[in-house]
Amino acid sequence: MQPTTSVSDSVPIETSHEDMIHDAQLDYYGKRLATCSSDRTVKVFDVVDGDTQRTGGHTLKGHTGPVWQVAWAHPKFGNILASCSYDGKALIWKEQPGQGSAGGGWSKIKEHTLHTASVNSVSWAPHEIGAILACASSDGKLSVLSFKNDGQWDAAMFTAHGIGCNAVSWAPPHPPASLISPQSTTTTPIKRFASAGCDNLVKIWGYREDSQSWVEEETLEGHTDWVRDVAWAPSIGLPRSYIATASQDRTVLIWTKDGAGPWVKNQLYPPPAAPQAGAVPAKSTGRFDDVVWRVSWSLAGNLLAVSCGDGKVTLWKETLKGEWECVSDMDS
Repeated sequence: MQPTTSVSDSVPIETSHEDMIHDAQLDYYGKRLATCSSDRTVKVFDVVDGDTQRTGGHTLKGHTGPVWQVAWAHPKFGNILASCSYDGKALIWKEQPGQGSAGGGWSKIKEHTLHTASVNSVSWAPHEIGAILACASSDGKLSVLSFKNDGQWDAAMFTAHGIGCNAVSWAPPHPPASLISPQSTTTTPIKRFASAGCDNLVKIWGYREDSQSWVEEETLEGHTDWVRDVAWAPSIGLPRSYIATASQDRTVLIWTKDGAGPWVKNQLYPPPAAPQAGAVPAKSTGRFDDVVWRVSWSLAGNLLAVSCGDGKVTLWKETLKGEWECVSDMDS
């Protein structure tokens, strides 16, 4: 099926980074844009009506290697941004309120240096759980930083993937079906996240209050090469969980779980190139044209964006039959 959804024209943004940009994230309100680059900096811009302001933004310097990813904390904790780098560090930045029209500046409030190799991904937990940051590193370990009431940060570290960890993504704080089972919303929020590794696996981790530790709950096997990204879909209260995974093997898998049942995988089948006149239409091979680097869900969890190494971005939606179809195709 050919893509049908129209996409508005993209707007280029001048960041003044001096090298490749690896990530760009809007904050909770869509009013600030954070970017990071191989130039070892993080930049923060104000966004008005979809366009960055010409003030030049703020430049945050503290890393000594390429910065791979940035992540905004929920605004209930203030204007807080996390960044991770090839230098083996995860830094947490906070915007300090300023006086007068000059406004405040950004300062580093935490330097996480326990990893021994590149930190490839950072992800904040749902705000219902607290100010908690998960980090994935090439040293094969995951770490979870928790902000305590006394102003200190607690760090838990554990080995996750033998060769290295590429990405982390938190589960929604409330169990599936909370929309149709109101009493379930009164339970303690769930502490659970997924990690993607260079061992071709995706693992799901849950926190055990009795042992005060993170334990491996399930392993999802399906990819044949490094898993580059994992994204747990936001929950709108429906009785199903969704996880999307992207891999070096040029495939994207959608994992679904109904209630207490097993995880079931579905593969995305990107539409083949349009045939030449008179040629027989080709069938999809189930592989994208290039390595799939990132997957990202819409806020409602019903639309999935897939970005590849060739600059193409596709949007996917689940049909009533439970199949996934491409509804938009664009080049960056």
